Amino acid sequence: MRDGSNDRVNDATISGNTSILGDNEVYPPISAPINVRGVSSAIPGFGEADRLCGAAVSRVRCQLRLPGWYPAPFPVTILVSAAPAVRYPQDWNEMKPDHHPPAEPGPAAPHPARLAVGIIGAGKAGTALGAALRRAGHEVVAASAVSDASVGRARVNFPDAVITEPSQVLRRVDLALLTVPDDALPGLVAGLAATGAPVEGRMLAHVSGRYGVSVLEPATRLGGLPLALHPVMTFTGRSDDADRLRGTCFGVTAPDVLRPAAEALVIEMGGEPVFIAEENRDLYHAALAGAANHLITLVAQATDLLKTAGVADPARLLGPLLSASLDNALRFGDAGLTGPVARGDAQTVAAHVSALEAAPSASAAPVAAYIAID
Repeated sequence: MRDGSNDRVNDATISGNTSILGDNEVYPPISAPINVRGVSSAIPGFGEADRLCGAAVSRVRCQLRLPGWYPAPFPVTILVSAAPAVRYPQDWNEMKPDHHPPAEPGPAAPHPARLAVGIIGAGKAGTALGAALRRAGHEVVAASAVSDASVGRARVNFPDAVITEPSQVLRRVDLALLTVPDDALPGLVAGLAATGAPVEGRMLAHVSGRYGVSVLEPATRLGGLPLALHPVMTFTGRSDDADRLRGTCFGVTAPDVLRPAAEALVIEMGGEPVFIAEENRDLYHAALAGAANHLITLVAQATDLLKTAGVADPARLLGPLLSASLDNALRFGDAGLTGPVARGDAQTVAAHVSALEAAPSASAAPVAAYIAID
């Protein structure tokens, strides 16, 4: 347990048979070394009154004996957190007049397990996640960036962080965010491993939607702790990007032993972890990318057609309609279809197709899209 005379971190190994956090903050006296598989993050003692970020988090210094491709046990410092008991309505859009959301939290208290965080690829996503972790009480100490825009973004958002190359970022951190484009991620990881970058005992979290933890295997073989934390959100590079993470789902893939740490980090950033199996990552990402990009394409096509029809501000017409349509689609699926197609008004549908074909900005895409809903 916590030594009353100081805040030192005990050397321990996590045991699946022991409550890691049975109270607000515990450093468990657990014998070493043993297998950590089966550690639970559903830890009692944290009700709805607890703060979302930081209240139930502790740092445990331990030796991990990991299965499969891991080498012999190695020392790490790992974040352990208990998820708060948050209740969500069964229907995502359900509003209850007697439900009062919790008040906005005040200034963050000192974090009981403050991590040194590094960002490798300080683009829009990396900056947003780094800002969210800093808001939770962690410290962004280093970043790497290539473009002038990314360097400037890192300096503005993390003025105390060292801007350096990726291997030097790793030397300074407990947690490295690998926030590079999907296609660049395998090469980055392979390069870090090949050049002997210090990955042992460090959490390596990438944010790619496509990949799980297998892409991190070159670093994992050297003792890195792999996490895939994909925020299901778009970022603009503005200062409010970190706020977008509140309530956002993260597609999480991690070894069983690291799931509590992955869950803790997502919750601290204000998100909700959704675990995705390694073999399903491509399908998961295709569904999200298809939905988001098809929506943008359809809205752009509808906007052009309305302008051709003489509508000065198409967004005023489309905003309420599309918001209601999205709500219907998420609630009812195909049963949420409305309009002439759903009613079977064949003559109206034929007139629409003729108008689309005759429009000055006509192309095959709007006609094909319209016909596809029939």
